[in-house]
Amino acid sequence: MGYHSILEKQIRKLLPENYPVDAVMQVLLNTISSSYQAFDRDKRLADHAFEISEREYQKVNADLQAQNDIRKASILKLKEAIKSLDPTRSISFDDKDEDLISIISFLEEQIARSKQMEADLILAKETAEKASLAKSEFLSIMSHEIRTPLNAIIGTNNLLHYQDPLPSQKELLNVMKISSENLLSLINDVLDYGKLEEGKIILAERDINLKQFVKNLRAAHRLRAEERGNNLRLMFDEDIPDFIIGDDIRLGQVLNNLISNAIKFTKKGTITIEVLLNRIAEECVYVDFAIIDTGIGIPPEKQELIFDRFTQANNNITREYGGSGLGLTIIKLLLKLQNSDIHLESEANKGSKFYFTLCFKKSDAVAQEESKTMHADAPDLKGLNILLVEDVEFNIMVAEKMLQNWNAKVEIAGNGQIAVEKAKATKFDIILMDLQMPVMDGYTATKAIREFDNETPVIALTASITIDIQGRATEFGMNDCITKPFNPKDLFSIIAKYTAKDK
Repeated sequence: MGYHSILEKQIRKLLPENYPVDAVMQVLLNTISSSYQAFDRDKRLADHAFEISEREYQKVNADLQAQNDIRKASILKLKEAIKSLDPTRSISFDDKDEDLISIISFLEEQIARSKQMEADLILAKETAEKASLAKSEFLSIMSHEIRTPLNAIIGTNNLLHYQDPLPSQKELLNVMKISSENLLSLINDVLDYGKLEEGKIILAERDINLKQFVKNLRAAHRLRAEERGNNLRLMFDEDIPDFIIGDDIRLGQVLNNLISNAIKFTKKGTITIEVLLNRIAEECVYVDFAIIDTGIGIPPEKQELIFDRFTQANNNITREYGGSGLGLTIIKLLLKLQNSDIHLESEANKGSKFYFTLCFKKSDAVAQEESKTMHADAPDLKGLNILLVEDVEFNIMVAEKMLQNWNAKVEIAGNGQIAVEKAKATKFDIILMDLQMPVMDGYTATKAIREFDNETPVIALTASITIDIQGRATEFGMNDCITKPFNPKDLFSIIAKYTAKDK
């Protein structure tokens, strides 16, 4: 057998050539050769193992280094993030990246501060909500308390106008009428502003005959305009569709306010109501509205100021012309609610132009012959048996006299409990129900009546104009709602609507 190379070299060096080898010597040489071979094998294995260990060590070392770099970067980001939590404070940390104790301590402090701030915000929110509710309740109560006597004043004035007063008396009645309407306008401005601020006004969608709508507006303001020597003109674009869909009440509120302002600030001049078609899109009709006057105008430096609440261009204006200073603010908020805005062009002592554009939905309605039931100039409710539920003596007197002038038969109930008893005993054509009464209120009375009568229309009469009145009235079974003080025409119209009564 062959020996290990090292052993062969040693044999050649130490033993002569062809030296006889006995069995014992052979075993020795074989053992030595095997030892050398085992050493070589173990050395190769050791070298290989060392190479593997070194590669693995390098890999592990690289992984550790990468993780350390990530850790350092994370700590740096954490420090920067912590500093950004409170830019007003000077925050310093230990330079040792390994020392996270200061960071954790700071975070605990920030979390505690955040929780306290959150608690403070919740408390502030609850306080604000309570204040808002208290304000709404206060406005509702004040509205009711002011509107109730105002209803008697305006109602009495309307009744006196029907009695052919002398010219001198008519002049005094007109003064009382204008004064009471101005007071009502001030109340409405304040309440509407509160509702708009709180986002409690929801736009309605109704068919509007726009041409007739603005004609009626002009007719309503013409007498007052003529009293100030003004010519009130209407320019209407005949290309506008006969009917469009929108909120006629809010549109009327905007235009009435602008027209009233134009009349108020113009004397012996011209006021133009301009309604022009802007364009017709796929689902929308865009209409341009403008109220143009030749009045006192507004200087440039005051033009933005007039849209601020409770502000007018000049303090003397309030004393000379009146007003709450809320009209234009309400207009701006109402138009914003309809994705529009009010614009102004004006020059002092030459006049002003207020204009805006509204988008109306297209309507499928077609013009019909004017209804015969809506004429309030000669109203007649002959044959109707009406239950009037009211607890305020002056309001009873005004409403009863008004209904009797229209030839209706009227029965009075001083509270809800009496109303329920009368409704059980007699079949009425319509019930006019006050809401706030002693013994039993209008809501409870209507609910009781609906247990045995689901047919007779019940109309809520209320001096409160909070946003939930209509919804609550419907919930208790009422058919509709009219707000005090009411215009005789509005009262007649709502009765005619639910009784199909012609004039």
